[in-house]
Amino acid sequence: MSVVFAAPSQATSPSNSVLEHGIPESMKAVVHHEFGGPETLSVTELPVPTPAPGEVLVRVRAVSVGRTLCVETRAGRLPFARDLTLPHVLGADHVGEVVAAAADVDAALLGRRVAVFPVVHCARCRFCLVGRTESCADLRLIGVHRQGAYARYCVVPARNVHPVPEGVDDLEACALALNGAVARRQLDLAEVTADSWVLVHGASGGLGSTLVRLASHRGARVVACSRQARKRELMAGLGADLVLDPDSPVFAETIREATDGTGVDAVVDNLVDPDLWARTSPLLAAGGTVVCSGAMAGGTAQLDLRQTYLRNQRVLGVRTARPSDVDALWRDVADGLRAVVDADSVFTLEQAADAHRHLEEAHHFGRVVLTVDD
Repeated sequence: MSVVFAAPSQATSPSNSVLEHGIPESMKAVVHHEFGGPETLSVTELPVPTPAPGEVLVRVRAVSVGRTLCVETRAGRLPFARDLTLPHVLGADHVGEVVAAAADVDAALLGRRVAVFPVVHCARCRFCLVGRTESCADLRLIGVHRQGAYARYCVVPARNVHPVPEGVDDLEACALALNGAVARRQLDLAEVTADSWVLVHGASGGLGSTLVRLASHRGARVVACSRQARKRELMAGLGADLVLDPDSPVFAETIREATDGTGVDAVVDNLVDPDLWARTSPLLAAGGTVVCSGAMAGGTAQLDLRQTYLRNQRVLGVRTARPSDVDALWRDVADGLRAVVDADSVFTLEQAADAHRHLEEAHHFGRVVLTVDD
């Protein structure tokens, strides 16, 4: 197999066994050998992977730590990831530099700083052929079904990399690589435009904070919700029109007053807490839409089908984004959209276990990110 290499952007440590063009034979990586808690994560040395046809090798600079794709996979709780091969390298959405590529890949990617969208679709099934790649019959995820980016290098399909605009730092790009595209799909399906009212549950998390930023970027009016007072204080700077505690006795009254009694046009709920659902669903306006891309707090909630029918409402599930959403996201970024990364939620690769604890204990605000240094 023929592989094309980029010239090294910096010197390689003389202690490494170096292949031509400055790419070492081995790399630092974080692996887990069994399912369990953060303590199952350990730093080790692995061979640097080689890109297969259609793939590139990315020198990782930053990688996101996600609750579903990282924490749930590590713990063995993700239903579609229980049969992965151990030891495993986590790490889905990431940012880095393309340093090598298979011969059939456009050489213009070499040396580019790119963000990696971690969803790999087959491009052959009936869903992919009509553009509904999120429903791909053979959908795979980097860091779940294939080795991920908790490592110095990661091999990914060339079609999954997107050049990062100048002026966007690694942490911001990393936080947007997946969540930004998913947020765009959610808002598009809910037909959110300027002057729409959008309620976001879990607005202080990686996806929730991105939703608040993107909805505000569109000119929508946003109700950002969190049960933690500290996080509500931080959310005040995200551009939301209202920042509320959903457990407050005046929660519903405040929203009805702000919307002149009509309710919100869209609810984006990635928690699906049955208690929150019961308090939120009556606040959905006629013609409104509820969208969710997760169910971390439950998954079973009551739905009044008669009211859904009479008020022309919709409830939609969004598993992930499409490539078209990713392309549109980076146009939004070029237009000024930025993500939320709290300095207290940035860790080094060696601190991966600490990052997982930080996320599990809900200390984070915005996206949790690992930085990967030489």
